[in-house]
Amino acid sequence: MKIKLMCDSLCDIPMELAEKHNIEIIPLTIIIEDKEYKDGVDMTEEEFYETMKKIKTVPKTSQATYMQFKEAFDKYKDEYSIVCISGSSKSSGTYQSAVMAKNDTDGDIHIFDTLNLSLGSGQYVIKACELIDEGLDAKSIVDGLEALRESVNLFFVPDSLEYLKRSGRVSVTTAAIGNMLSLKPVFSVKDGNISLLTKVRGKKNVIHKLIDLLKEQYDSFEDKNVMIGCGANKNEFEILKKEVQEAIKAKNIYLTRGGACICSHTGPDIIAISCSN
Repeated sequence: MKIKLMCDSLCDIPMELAEKHNIEIIPLTIIIEDKEYKDGVDMTEEEFYETMKKIKTVPKTSQATYMQFKEAFDKYKDEYSIVCISGSSKSSGTYQSAVMAKNDTDGDIHIFDTLNLSLGSGQYVIKACELIDEGLDAKSIVDGLEALRESVNLFFVPDSLEYLKRSGRVSVTTAAIGNMLSLKPVFSVKDGNISLLTKVRGKKNVIHKLIDLLKEQYDSFEDKNVMIGCGANKNEFEILKKEVQEAIKAKNIYLTRGGACICSHTGPDIIAISCSN
């Protein structure tokens, strides 16, 4: 059977990739001052970034629901084998919603937990597109995604610790000290866990640090997919893009934007880099 590729909006991917492969994106819900918006449907990324800068509360995210997945599976199950890629089950109940809907649907449906977020989850979507182009069946695609796990790395840097403080991700003291000293925290995501790797003093050093961290993980990039992303901070992103293109000779370099799901917790200004085989 033909393959229908799906993912949830915890996976940040280039829109041209989604359009080329007709990827069905199941949106999470973003809650802003008691109003609900479907991620990427009811509000564009730019509108979300602008809204974040105006409000004093931290947006909340709500998992994609059983019914969202059930309707999507029912729509395609008779004509396609379905591969559905999910953001980390450790960060959202969205994966479990997909599993429940699969269990109630007759069809060849495969749910894959990336145990990652944002660009890290997006790496699995990129790989799935490559495997579909190679003509693999759904089970072989999932096996290929499983084999990718050890090679996926994601590093990201929010411009301010303020949003992470508001959402409870870092302590008030840590945020205050970091902001006073202009320390930029570098986070990673591995096995579903977000961890603070290091802190870099000053914006100018952040981009070099991200590239250095990536280079430490791989012997070469000739067979690798690199993806870089930002939020509202397009100027900083242009610098990152130029530096990456000069320093890393990868198989592909993809560009995308951080979606509402990740930026709800990190703030609208963020830069990120990810890589995988």
